[in-house]
Amino acid sequence: MTARALFRASTARRALVAGLAVCSLGLAGAQEAQYPNAPIRIVVPYPAGGGTDTIARTLGAKLLESWGQTVIVDNKPGASGVIGNDFVAKAVPDGHTVLLAITAIVQLPAMKKLPYDVMKDLRPIAQAASTNSAFVVPASTPVSTLKEFIALVKANKVKADFGSYGVGTSSHIQGSLLNQQAGLELTHVPYKGAAPLLQDLKGGQLTSAFIDIATLRPHVDSFKVLAVTGAQRNRVLPNVPTFAELGFHSFEPVGWFGLFMPAAVPAPIATKFAAEVERILKLPDVVARIEGLGMVPGNAAGEDFAHLVRADAHVYARIIKDANITLD
Repeated sequence: MTARALFRASTARRALVAGLAVCSLGLAGAQEAQYPNAPIRIVVPYPAGGGTDTIARTLGAKLLESWGQTVIVDNKPGASGVIGNDFVAKAVPDGHTVLLAITAIVQLPAMKKLPYDVMKDLRPIAQAASTNSAFVVPASTPVSTLKEFIALVKANKVKADFGSYGVGTSSHIQGSLLNQQAGLELTHVPYKGAAPLLQDLKGGQLTSAFIDIATLRPHVDSFKVLAVTGAQRNRVLPNVPTFAELGFHSFEPVGWFGLFMPAAVPAPIATKFAAEVERILKLPDVVARIEGLGMVPGNAAGEDFAHLVRADAHVYARIIKDANITLD
């Protein structure tokens, strides 16, 4: 082949590549422009009526206002959220099926076998809200700081136990972490939900517990709050120190509510949905609604939220392994 022929072939190849790139960009633009073109289903892997459900319905109402498409909140409870998570992981990746999950989605893989891979089968879209957890004791406990509580337990002057929402929940993981770092042997007492846990803690049948601040807020005057999780203090409890301030580590992750789509959803659609959620979460009535639940509106979307998901998964996997927490 002559030099001129080679030049022509090379030019043709470059033109073809450029043409394909333009077509690809055009297709991506068309996908974004047409989305959504069908009802959006927000899958909540927990029963109706809880905080996750409330956030989903709040977002759904605003998405309907924005885009004029019906938004269905589909509660699919069961197996600690696995049923709903799996449904979305295997859904058609067109952006019309969305998962609203909680932190458990990155904790479960370290405790049991799952029918999906969180990191491969689901795409993090945006954080919708977050809430710290608080370490609390009955109001009658003769301590005012975490250091004093630890000393009281080590002196065998109080029954050594802590309550949680159940085996493998964030409160169980946090209690196990406190045991490891404080040199305690608090016995884990799992409950089925917040109501019985709060009742026993108020009555003094339980020595301590980790409770998310959204749940604790209406009952906060009934307890002494000794520390909170998170990198910063919680605005609801500004006088309560974080575990990090008290010299503990790995308590920085907080509970969050996050939106996910099937991993293969086109990037323009994921980006469009995330941007709209970010806009909605800044609306005054939505901020008031979420803060009224004792939560903080989400502040991470796209790759920022994906980074948070990966980082939290890494921290929890290590804690769970060290504490030998399993669900199988």
